[in-house]
Amino acid sequence: MPVVADEQTLRQQIVELGTSLFQRGFSVGSAGNISARIDGGYLMTPTNSSLGRLRADALSVLNEKWEHVAGPRPSKEVVMHRATYQARPATAAVVHLHSTYVTALSCLNGEAAIPPLTPYFIMRLGREVPTVPYYKPGSAEILADILDAAGRGPAIILANHGSIVAGSSLEDAVNGAEELEVSAQLAFLADGRDVRPLAEAEIQELLS
Repeated sequence: MPVVADEQTLRQQIVELGTSLFQRGFSVGSAGNISARIDGGYLMTPTNSSLGRLRADALSVLNEKWEHVAGPRPSKEVVMHRATYQARPATAAVVHLHSTYVTALSCLNGEAAIPPLTPYFIMRLGREVPTVPYYKPGSAEILADILDAAGRGPAIILANHGSIVAGSSLEDAVNGAEELEVSAQLAFLADGRDVRPLAEAEIQELLS
């Protein structure tokens, strides 16, 4: 099981890191949501809340069964978060964003593949970032696809939607989400050029 941070510390971290993501354009309006594991359950950003305007004393609290027990109503994306924790038991936090380049990549036909261009992509996100099909936001039907994809790595691209990234801490999840967005940007900038992706031996060295 992951190390669970103090609830008050996590509340402040969610506000600070949410603000940082918002101010740097990783989320806009009320897009995106964050959850983090606490003793006896989870903290989550409320439904229709902006990551740039969160309050530490106004976050949603869910118990271990993902039942809403305190605070405002949680994000409608509870199913995605719950499935990610279920598939990756060591997860301490999950970040869901609609960041520009990942979302643009998610709107292309076919698998939204990101080539292994940098060691940081491999070290933070693994060999691949799977794409799950489009579902209406908040749909319970996404459960099986998230369970499968999250079992393959900490990051997932959601077709026509954005991304979801798990981490061993809230900071780790945010770092992974940022790395995914930058990697998607690099994929767009390098598209059609004579790119040198990392060789298999180089990837294996990073994963070992």
